[in-house]
Amino acid sequence: MDARTAAFELIRMVNEYRVSQAISVAAMLGIADHIKDGKRSATELAGLTDTHPRALYRLLRALAAVGILHEGNDERFSLTPLGGALRSDAEHSVAAWATFVGRPYYRQAWSELLHSVQTGENAFRKAHGKGVWDYRIDHPEESAIFDRAMGAFSRGVAADILAAYDFSLFAEIMDVGGGRGFLLAEILAATPGSRGILFDQPHVVATAGELMDAAEVGGRCKIVAGDFLAALPEGADAILLKWILHDWDDDTNVALLKNCRRAIRADGRLLVLEAVLSPPNEGADAKFFDLNMLVGPDGQERTAEEYRSLLAKADFEVTDIIEAGPHISIVEARPR
Repeated sequence: MDARTAAFELIRMVNEYRVSQAISVAAMLGIADHIKDGKRSATELAGLTDTHPRALYRLLRALAAVGILHEGNDERFSLTPLGGALRSDAEHSVAAWATFVGRPYYRQAWSELLHSVQTGENAFRKAHGKGVWDYRIDHPEESAIFDRAMGAFSRGVAADILAAYDFSLFAEIMDVGGGRGFLLAEILAATPGSRGILFDQPHVVATAGELMDAAEVGGRCKIVAGDFLAALPEGADAILLKWILHDWDDDTNVALLKNCRRAIRADGRLLVLEAVLSPPNEGADAKFFDLNMLVGPDGQERTAEEYRSLLAKADFEVTDIIEAGPHISIVEARPR
């Protein structure tokens, strides 16, 4: 690549935050849902979304230029296959995640990345004066948006996880920090002989029963509210930790893992579901997720060796690491 081409490519990368924000706005407005059955003009869509017609047109034509929408000669817009993923009813919908990423408080934390790099301190706390979890407790509307995003992400990886691992081996599966139970519901639906325990904070699991009932697994799932750094229900022969350990520092994780060690059956399996970092110059997605951990919850993504070391501190031995998909691996461990 010559110097001029390299410069233009770098400019494109620098400017991609604008594309991200434009997608987020389209998701917040439900644009894809409004045009999923045909073509609509910006004026029609402005009436449906209570927006300014000309400003909305400028947004839509920009999204059409990057392949998310298609603009016809009559200035009417339709969805492309790429844009179809912004439909809220799409099988692999990105709408909830795009909405979350565009929230002002989240963007503001990213604006403090330089502070984190200079000091090693958490960018979110610098931006907002408190940690991300406390912030969401104080702002339940943001907590709800975040929970929907995590739920959508969980649905997106559930099929990959189920294809990569046989959960029917376990009589009782506990999902620690499992949110409203999207992943656990999928696992229980696929393993009719298993029971489940969903464990998370009270405000998170408050409506989990509705989700479990809708998935027709409510009779096989116990919902428990609590603090996973205090204690966990005992007796499960499989414990899931999906996108949990990357949120915390090593000391906090060791405390959590020791609680898992006390709670799990002697012959059980701990299943850590995370993005395992690739060797140098590979795996950009996971390495930018790692920056997200520095900015947001003040955690980190880890290499396979770092997971082995971390789990060993809580008396677990890693038995396998299974790549389940582009964003997640299964680190399987057993009590030592």
